[in-house]
Amino acid sequence: MERETLTTMLLMIFGGCALQALAAWPGTLPAVTDAGALEQAAWLRVCLPALPMLLIAAWLGGWALTQPDPVRERLDPFVVVALWLPFGLLFLRAALRAVWALVREPPECGVSTIGFMTPLVLFSPFLARQLDEPVIQAALAHERAHGRHRDPLRIWVAQLITDLQWPWPRARRRFEAWLEALEWARDDEARRQGVEGSDLAAAVLASVRYLGELTPRERTALNGTQLAHARLIGDGQTLRRRVARLLAPLPRAVDAQRRRVWGMPAGVALWIPLLAAVLVLGVLYGGTVMAPLLALTA
Repeated sequence: MERETLTTMLLMIFGGCALQALAAWPGTLPAVTDAGALEQAAWLRVCLPALPMLLIAAWLGGWALTQPDPVRERLDPFVVVALWLPFGLLFLRAALRAVWALVREPPECGVSTIGFMTPLVLFSPFLARQLDEPVIQAALAHERAHGRHRDPLRIWVAQLITDLQWPWPRARRRFEAWLEALEWARDDEARRQGVEGSDLAAAVLASVRYLGELTPRERTALNGTQLAHARLIGDGQTLRRRVARLLAPLPRAVDAQRRRVWGMPAGVALWIPLLAAVLVLGVLYGGTVMAPLLALTA
């Protein structure tokens, strides 16, 4: 069997098992009023289940570097059918949905931010004609905040991680809780730049009314969109909580200065040496560990 094929199959089996084992993890969000801290905690809850799979990928990558091509080992047909096929279909579903989110044209949703490396704010002229200038500036400030944090890319990554944990409902709930916290955080960031909460609330409600004027076909396309962009309105089920928060006094912010390493958040930067260490361990000891495992599946 080709080395890359076997490595990929093993990654799907072991990585898929790790993801599914952690998919039911409920996690807890801190009881804080600062939306930025809440968003960071919710983001961590979404991403942590993927860390074991990354470690497994690093280990298998190190092991594969020491193996001949093609490798002598092969997977038993029973293992292929019972383990690899279900996880292979799960990975294929997640990959197709991720690709579809990239290639499809974003549906009309009034105000949104698209693009990964250079985010771009899209503002429908039909919606803009219905709004006063302060409301337009409030919506733009919110979307520019999405762009500064590259939220379309983060949403795409979070959706991919969530899809790899399908069909567990807790994984979906973690994703939706993060999306709500994300909108709150960008609302607060815009308000701290001078935007009135009432103007931003008016922009959100106007966007909801605008979506209500779309044709049934356009609304169906929007509701079924695989997320790869940030939208002003967020999840419609959280609308009441969000508007009430916008009309309330702006909560006091905690220290927003977060430690950064190599230009990245410290928590993310620490993954790089960890993955590198596991890769080296895979090179040194991968053969010893993998030989008995592969013998059981041969």
